[in-house]
Amino acid sequence: MSGGEERDGVALTNLDQPLFDGAEATKGSLVDYLDAVADRLVEVLRDRPLSVVRARPGQAPFMQKNVPKYAPPWVETVSLWAETSKREVAYALCNDRRTLLWFANQRAVEYHPALVRTPGWDRPTHLVLDLDPPEGDAFPMAVRAAHLVRRALADAGLDGAVKTSGAKGVHVFVPVDDRATIDEVAVASRALAARAERLDPALATTAFIKEDRGGRVFLDSTRAGGATVVAAYSPRVRPGTPVSFPVPWDDLDRVDPRQFTVRTAAALLDGRDPWAELMPAPQALPPDLVEEGRAIPAARVQAMHEGRRRARARRG
Repeated sequence: MSGGEERDGVALTNLDQPLFDGAEATKGSLVDYLDAVADRLVEVLRDRPLSVVRARPGQAPFMQKNVPKYAPPWVETVSLWAETSKREVAYALCNDRRTLLWFANQRAVEYHPALVRTPGWDRPTHLVLDLDPPEGDAFPMAVRAAHLVRRALADAGLDGAVKTSGAKGVHVFVPVDDRATIDEVAVASRALAARAERLDPALATTAFIKEDRGGRVFLDSTRAGGATVVAAYSPRVRPGTPVSFPVPWDDLDRVDPRQFTVRTAAALLDGRDPWAELMPAPQALPPDLVEEGRAIPAARVQAMHEGRRRARARRG
């Protein structure tokens, strides 16, 4: 590929440059991959406030939420109040190939959409558990934990789809119907994680504080409300530029997440859209799951109180 070209009216520049240290890919590789999966990825991103992770030469990768002022006028945006930074943030809505190509030319490697779609800001479309194994080559542990989550889902009469995170973990997505509020999805996530933990507490934990996990897989139930999760088909800023990739449940034990990269993933799709194919229809949240979750404190709040308690104990 040459150093520059145009696609869909978007000027693409410096395509021969390395993407980032250890990427084993050029900026052109990123553009080609995203273009090859554009129809699938745009469907995942559509109408969702988008944050991206950009990798610019000579800089550490950084997450960008606010659309820069130099963005073309055809990049759709939606302004939302950000509680953490106490300001309005203009998020992009990546609703077409042209917008995706523009982001690719901005060296946006990772795509993190919200779990809500405009205009349904109070109605998440999915319940998500992020299964984070301990350090090292621990992906098989995350897979075993995913099967615990699947058992807990089945016991609750629910079904979900699974994908590699593109890092060392696994994401389980459970589509929910539009009756479920942000609060109900949040508490149901906590209950589901607790039920999976009870199935094998030696393997999985809901402990938010890292030193309390004891080498177990963390069942992260905090991906609710305004949180984002890296999209299916999104590359990651990791050595080799892996991709978050959908996997059938029955194939999960045989998968090596390193096989899905910006150089290999498009061909592995073979013209299909496995994330759409594997995703169940939206489901109602069982009332008992919601009620159980209401009795479980939010992980971050629990961790904050525990941190303060430990600090007092150390001082005492």
